[in-house]
Amino acid sequence: MRTGAITELQRLTVSLRGGFELKERYLLFSFTGQLDAYSERQFRDFVSEYVAKSKLPLVLDLSRVDFLDSSGLGALVQIAKQRNEAKQKFFVVGNSRVVQTVKLVRLEAFLNLQPDLPTALSSFASA
Repeated sequence: MRTGAITELQRLTVSLRGGFELKERYLLFSFTGQLDAYSERQFRDFVSEYVAKSKLPLVLDLSRVDFLDSSGLGALVQIAKQRNEAKQKFFVVGNSRVVQTVKLVRLEAFLNLQPDLPTALSSFASA
């Protein structure tokens, strides 16, 4: 099982690319670029398209996202609310910029923020 980042990403907007992989025990999304007011709708639509078809846990890998603003945070919160209401697991993986932004607004626990992808995926190894 490959645990690295998704390498082939499709362009969602000029500033955001995303990819998706269906694994045996979880859904893995990987993004690169900027998650902001200009890309949050496409981000939500892209994730929702796949999540609606599956009850598997969700991992959002934002470790290659350069910039996250309040609109991007809002999209993450909306996804988190949907997952919590459905009682479905999800994790957000972020780099130092993403982590700093999420911690600034004290959402790390709500978003199940993980320090890296292997840590997030380790919860599925024995599941």
